[in-house]
Amino acid sequence: MRLTLLQINTTVGDLDGNAERIRAAVRKACLQRPALIVAPELALSGYPPRDLLLTDRFVARASEVLDGLAEDLADAPPVLVGVPERNPEAAGRPLYNAAALLYGGRVCETFHKTLLPTYDVFDEDRYFEPARGAQILRLGDRRIGISICEDIWNDADYRNRRRYHTDPVAELVGAGAECIVNISASPFTAGKQEVRERMLSRIAKEHAVPLVYVNQVGGNDDLIFDGRSSAFDAAGRLIARAAGFAEDLATVDLASPAPGTIATDDFAPESEIWRALVLGTRDYTRKTGFTSVHLGLSGGIDSSLVAAVAAEAVGAENVLGVMMPSPYSSAGSVEDAEVLAANLGIRTALLPIRQPMVAFDDLLAEVFAGLPPDITEENMQARIRAVLLMAIANKFGSLLLSTGNKSEISVGYTTIYGDMAGGLAVIADVPKGMVYRIASWLNGREGRPVIPEAIIDKPPSAELRPGQTDRDTLPPYEILDAILFRHIDRHESAAEIVEAGFPEGLVRTVLRMVRTAEFKRKQAPPGLKVTDRAFGTGWRMPIARGEW
Repeated sequence: MRLTLLQINTTVGDLDGNAERIRAAVRKACLQRPALIVAPELALSGYPPRDLLLTDRFVARASEVLDGLAEDLADAPPVLVGVPERNPEAAGRPLYNAAALLYGGRVCETFHKTLLPTYDVFDEDRYFEPARGAQILRLGDRRIGISICEDIWNDADYRNRRRYHTDPVAELVGAGAECIVNISASPFTAGKQEVRERMLSRIAKEHAVPLVYVNQVGGNDDLIFDGRSSAFDAAGRLIARAAGFAEDLATVDLASPAPGTIATDDFAPESEIWRALVLGTRDYTRKTGFTSVHLGLSGGIDSSLVAAVAAEAVGAENVLGVMMPSPYSSAGSVEDAEVLAANLGIRTALLPIRQPMVAFDDLLAEVFAGLPPDITEENMQARIRAVLLMAIANKFGSLLLSTGNKSEISVGYTTIYGDMAGGLAVIADVPKGMVYRIASWLNGREGRPVIPEAIIDKPPSAELRPGQTDRDTLPPYEILDAILFRHIDRHESAAEIVEAGFPEGLVRTVLRMVRTAEFKRKQAPPGLKVTDRAFGTGWRMPIARGEW
């Protein structure tokens, strides 16, 4: 049996645009003469639609567009499309997360998702009623088990998760499924694809059935979808893989001993995260209607990496780097920023902030009389820069990219209404150590120092006072990142981290900084998620809480 997987990039809420994308991809897929064409989970609505699903008119319109799509594809082979579907029963939640089969100009039947994730960024139990029992698609003399995303993730070995009470794959095989088709919208995190492929291979081998998995690709708000749709034979061998981080069509013949196309890929975290950041920035910019971006260019490693991502994501000609030196900025920082901009081919603007700093000092002189300079004046510098950057955003309709990394954002080493200002936080989920690793990787990939070695080598500093470095306030980043990983990603308490060998005083100081910075993160721009635990839609910590 021949199947074609539509790995497409849809936009949440763009029902007509998504339908056209599906329609165009199906027309291309027809050239492969497949018996079944498969699109991703909720491809028609875009994923995740979140509270758009609470609007009756949106759901009704999705149904209308689906009917029109079916009519347009009347001459195509059967097409499986993800769509929200009303639950006709009075009891239960109002919708199903469904896969609709389009054939002969109509919606022939629908299949429903069984396992509804309610962890991290997922909240599907808020909207959907779970399916009951196995759902088999009969296609000629074939019996195909249809599952949706989480239905294949019932695996206790996956990141030590608990198993669900129901195993949809086992139920499908028990009901006579000869192969499993899974439509997904599975967000990217670094290292996840290797886990996916091991898990899917094991499922296929354990149940002795071929397994076909189609994933969406693209960025929607903070989430990035890496595609990499794939297929496995009944022995668990990988027989097809679509491209990573790009739209693609993948055709696989489950009856043929010859494998389909297995796209080459690079699972190194630096490569994965770089491609995810580029895709996420490009799609966030495009899908929110911006055509240009800008950022504060300090000559530091964080803004340098964000500038490099932006140049690749939206084109160097559409990126403006704004240099805003203060009296405390080193001459080297400005020079390094200029070299970086030249390497990337981006435009620059130079706006020294000495004059507004003096003006603010004069304005506040009476109010602050008798008080020594402190962090107040340092934060004022960051906020002056934010005013300038937001003025450029307003004047030119450009998207401001903020440049804080995960390590800084975790402990509040950022200025609210200052360097946190922006419409998208590109590296908000990238720890400082990984920022350096990606910069070095990028230089190696390009065969030249795109990010100047002087930027990589110099001690990180906010340059808000003479001789300042990050080490004045924070422990070495390799230690800080290790503590933060245990606390944020592994949910470890202070006691557990101390047991692992970290100094108790340092651990409690760092965790206190994480806790007291919560109010800042609640007001931060959306950040692209690239790790298992990000400060985005999946982070639900209270602001007012005690230490335990």
